[in-house]
Amino acid sequence: MAEYDRDLRARGSAERTRRAYAVDLAGFVEWASPQGLDPAGVRHRDVRRYAAGLSSAAAAPATVARKLAAIRGLYGFLVRTERAGHNPAELVSSPKRSEKLPKVLSTEQMRSLLERIPTRTPLELRDRAMLELAYSCGLRCEEIVNLDAAAMDFDSEQLRVLGKGSKERILPVGEPAQRALERYLGRGRRALATDPREPALFLSKSGRRLSNSDVTRRLGLWTREAALAAGVSPHSLRHSFATHLLEGGADLRTIQELLGHSSISTTQVYTRVDAARLRDTYAASHPRA
Repeated sequence: MAEYDRDLRARGSAERTRRAYAVDLAGFVEWASPQGLDPAGVRHRDVRRYAAGLSSAAAAPATVARKLAAIRGLYGFLVRTERAGHNPAELVSSPKRSEKLPKVLSTEQMRSLLERIPTRTPLELRDRAMLELAYSCGLRCEEIVNLDAAAMDFDSEQLRVLGKGSKERILPVGEPAQRALERYLGRGRRALATDPREPALFLSKSGRRLSNSDVTRRLGLWTREAALAAGVSPHSLRHSFATHLLEGGADLRTIQELLGHSSISTTQVYTRVDAARLRDTYAASHPRA
């Protein structure tokens, strides 16, 4: 497992992904070891039995699928390094996940959320710039906290982002986000910075790089201020970004590139979101709906 973790790191996997894989694989080891199973001796029926046990214990389909993906990944590594002759998890299908549509804010709700954030204090300046940028560019939470101050090029109006698998993409930045970022860099970040060597763009009140939970907590604060329904997460801003682009006429390939999705099938969830919106509008508006 330690060697597999080093392999994941060498291939650019995010630290959070590696931690999740380690936890999931530790659970599989705890189940397999008392049964006398060694890594090379595991068969597909063993993995199927493990997955069935998880389901019987009321694990969600997404949880079971994630744990199976971790086992597949480990055995893919073992096969590549000739520690195992086959991948037993390849023959075990993941449970079908429910098609849960992502939470999306309307353009009016997004405007209300962002414009509700004042710009009086360094933390308010930071939050306004951070959330404006997250929505303007469709950033993942981890991408927000990993941004460095040098990532923004105001001359070209572009942001350099390091996404999943250490893949870099260059994103256009809208004018409201640029203005908010300029105010934060001019008046907010300088006040928060305690170490001139800290490269992070968004700093905590102690001058350190923010964590994912910091972003979620601050978004929750401003969501309540804007009197929006609960359940708005940093990923909701990313979903809203993509949905609003689709509503505005952008094609899926462009949205895929902006979001940094490796597969178009991942981006296609937004067509279902848009179809659901159209159905709701039809039901509310058509006299014989």
